Amino acid sequence: MAKRCEICGKTPVVGRQVSHAHNVSARRFEPNLQSVRAVINRGVKRIRVCTRCLRSHKVVKAA
Repeated sequence: MAKRCEICGKTPVVGRQVSHAHNVSARRFEPNLQSVRAVINRGVKRIRVCTRCLRSHKVVKAA
């Protein structure tokens, strides 16, 4: 299953993890995805959305 928000399309990004001794290794920043029952086209569907879309009310949660 893809780690992708179905509303905004947010995906993982690649960065560096730097320790206190400045040892550098690659890491991934994953989006905070939640599985939510949402109202889509007047029907209820389970989708994976990021928490930013939930907070900004881009998703109407099903009751």
